[in-house]
Amino acid sequence: MTESIVRLENVSFSYKINENTSVSVLKDISFSIKPGEYVAIIGHNGSGKSTLSKHLNGLLTPESGDVWVNGINTKENNRKVEIRKAVGMVFQHPDNQIVATIVEEDVAFGLENIGVPRDEMKKRIDEALEVVKMSEFRSRPPHHLSGGQKQRVAIAGVLAMQPECIVFDEATSMLDSFGRNEVLQVMRKMNSMGMTIITVTHRMSEAAEADRIIVIEDGKIVMDGTPLDIFKHKEELVALQLDVPVISQMAESIHNVYTSFSKDLVQEEELIKEVTNFTSLNAEEVK
Repeated sequence: MTESIVRLENVSFSYKINENTSVSVLKDISFSIKPGEYVAIIGHNGSGKSTLSKHLNGLLTPESGDVWVNGINTKENNRKVEIRKAVGMVFQHPDNQIVATIVEEDVAFGLENIGVPRDEMKKRIDEALEVVKMSEFRSRPPHHLSGGQKQRVAIAGVLAMQPECIVFDEATSMLDSFGRNEVLQVMRKMNSMGMTIITVTHRMSEAAEADRIIVIEDGKIVMDGTPLDIFKHKEELVALQLDVPVISQMAESIHNVYTSFSKDLVQEEELIKEVTNFTSLNAEEVK
């Protein structure tokens, strides 16, 4: 196993508008992601984060610099299949990834393309549908499913390919809160099983779920750290047209009234635990 599953070295990329005009989107970006990490890439619309995500499994290749996936340079066109077996992608619109008329047939689609034997295919389909909690819907037509359920089917299709890493490119942006929570639960579960998760999002509450956050602005990395490290910089985030999670805002508001209450919280579970501990220790003060 390589030290990094994905490594970017001085990556720059431009979209060509016409023969004489191009727009620079990524500018000298370098970072690496280790196996088992849960990383969120955030930035406002137009910051370059989705273009960056498409470099992580070779959908786009750098204009200059290099992207390495398990030691393979994504510019090696004859090794694209290996790269995409290692790093799967889940996109914004699940309908664009669903190609079959029955759920289990859709999950099987990618496996058939790479010639997985029938017995192995059935095992992988069963396991993938179980992970995303869609086993009971295996015989349903995808168009009868909710948005969150469709996205879980799309995830199952990628998961069945047994990648080491999955990149979620704004995969919850079209979903309602219930659908988003469904997908986030799947992402947490896969990461707890050892899979590397990279999520590209503009939702701070989703970024707070990660172990590490990379902030992109104007095609450059401007912050890289734990959620707690990143969300301490509220003014800088606001200047970048971003915000901090609601949980962090609530914790800070309570801290401003009760200074012994921690303001360094980013997840709902942390807030619940702090409230429980605080009220038991400070019952008289709260009254």
